[in-house]
Amino acid sequence: MRNLSPMNNPYRDDKVIDACSIFGVMDTSGRRFGGEDVIRAIANMHVRGNGLGGGFAIYGLYPEYADAYAFHIMYLSRKGQREVEAFLKDGFDLICAEEVPTRPTPGIVDTPLIWRYFLNVGQHKLGEKAEDDYVVDRVMEINCSLPDAYVFSSGKDMAVFKGVGYPEEIAAYFSLEQYEGYLWTAHGRFPTNTHGWWGGAHPFCILDWTVVHNGEISSYGINRCYLEQFGYNCTMQTDTEVVAYAVDLLIRKHNLPIEIVANILAPPFWSDIERCPLEKQKLLRTLRQVYGSLLLNGPFTIIIAHHGEMIGLTDRIRLRPLTVGVKGDRLYLSSEESAMRLICPDLDRTWIPVGGQPIVGSLGAPLQPQPATMGGETI
Repeated sequence: MRNLSPMNNPYRDDKVIDACSIFGVMDTSGRRFGGEDVIRAIANMHVRGNGLGGGFAIYGLYPEYADAYAFHIMYLSRKGQREVEAFLKDGFDLICAEEVPTRPTPGIVDTPLIWRYFLNVGQHKLGEKAEDDYVVDRVMEINCSLPDAYVFSSGKDMAVFKGVGYPEEIAAYFSLEQYEGYLWTAHGRFPTNTHGWWGGAHPFCILDWTVVHNGEISSYGINRCYLEQFGYNCTMQTDTEVVAYAVDLLIRKHNLPIEIVANILAPPFWSDIERCPLEKQKLLRTLRQVYGSLLLNGPFTIIIAHHGEMIGLTDRIRLRPLTVGVKGDRLYLSSEESAMRLICPDLDRTWIPVGGQPIVGSLGAPLQPQPATMGGETI
């Protein structure tokens, strides 16, 4: 663990409450762009972290393997690598395996081995399972059963790069300025209740779903127990992991729209539900009854991404900040407006969304100015 400065730790205790920084930008036309501005934006919020975690998710960066699952795996031993590679060769059609390129970077130490694998799922290996379910099961099996190995990215034509360090250091370590994508998210982590380690940095990923989070999920225990009923196992030793799995379950497996998912993760207060029209009351009460164990308790702002969409969401009373910006086809989501203004001084519009109201950018959908709302009603 890094030495904490007196500025960050005036009382020299072992728990320092700073904050996390999150940032996301999506080109809704699908145009790919480099990460230099994203790295500058997240570095602008350097003081919100303490160097114990940084990371990025990039979509559209592997066009030559666009139809293959790209597994990014960190290894703590060569023995773990050998066992995982034997497992992958048995369960997938292996197209390519290579070490993820890195370069020596001041501040980045005690690094694991990080490899990437491009994989196809042979139909004969599926049985009765859908392909994505098969992949999720294999990820869980590696992370729970094979020693010294963690799959931290598992989608198609996208990838997560993360580790212990400030985000700008992680970007330098992985040479992220060499990559291009149409959607980038970034995170500077302050581990609130867990130690900083490479697997515990953000983003968290399953298939092509990624989540970056600022806040604290105090409902982690009940969220985790609920998700385990559906085959998800939390192994990354931090609260945010449950959010990625909850999103995969609700949107991919249960086929719920994001507006409904927002009412599950950040539901209205009971007093607000009672003032809704009767039909909406019935819907909201049903969601609380069926999915009450996935309610995210505690302060949070999250950016959810997958192919074709970027979504911003805060808790109902906005205990963590989120600012939205639009410029042409670009949607920006950030902890601070200053980070957006640094890389795009002439934004068409910025605003702070209402708590619990999702902000959604989609490929091919023009970005429209958002109405001002209060309590769910247009004003």
